Amino acid sequence: MEWTGERIIPEQMKPTNGMLLEHLARYYFATPYVRGRVLDIACGTGYGTHMVAKTCKQDVEEVIGVDIDPETITYAKGQYYHPKSSFRVADALDPRLPEQLGRFDTILSFETIEHLSDDRLFMQHLWEMLLPGGTLVLSTPFGSGRGKPTTEPFHVHQLTPEEFADLFHAYSEVEIFYQRGVTIEPPRKGVRYPLGVAVCVK
Repeated sequence: MEWTGERIIPEQMKPTNGMLLEHLARYYFATPYVRGRVLDIACGTGYGTHMVAKTCKQDVEEVIGVDIDPETITYAKGQYYHPKSSFRVADALDPRLPEQLGRFDTILSFETIEHLSDDRLFMQHLWEMLLPGGTLVLSTPFGSGRGKPTTEPFHVHQLTPEEFADLFHAYSEVEIFYQRGVTIEPPRKGVRYPLGVAVCVK
């Protein structure tokens, strides 16, 4: 498998690669929220699923990494092993997804929603799969808004910060952070942030 710009393959990238560092930062940021049965949806090559299983081994029962691409999941299975992690092929928009995967204490979804034609259906699936009291950590890049063109070839659209915040109205607790490089923080006045990271409790 070769790194294409959207697929992060740490073994083929320089440790100083900015995109790799940004992706790793999101997983490290999520680790304090991770517990119980964990879903990493759109896990790509599996490095983050493995990192979470390894870093949070005392707090998790299992970590399941899911991706739509069979080749990517095959790579993940061959590259990353941990007794508490596993990988499987599934489609985030498949109506049977909640039935196939079950329910979780923690769901991680990093840089996924911008690739999906129906982000509302995806959010519905996440809600159905998250146990009461469970935590969702979700990130996405900001852009011109739902249904509007984006310069990123693999993105269907990129939500505005307002549209992003509106995704989580059903949750009992919502904290929205912003990412710039490897820094994930509450918003600071005068700083432009290209990405949002939401931490939500059902």
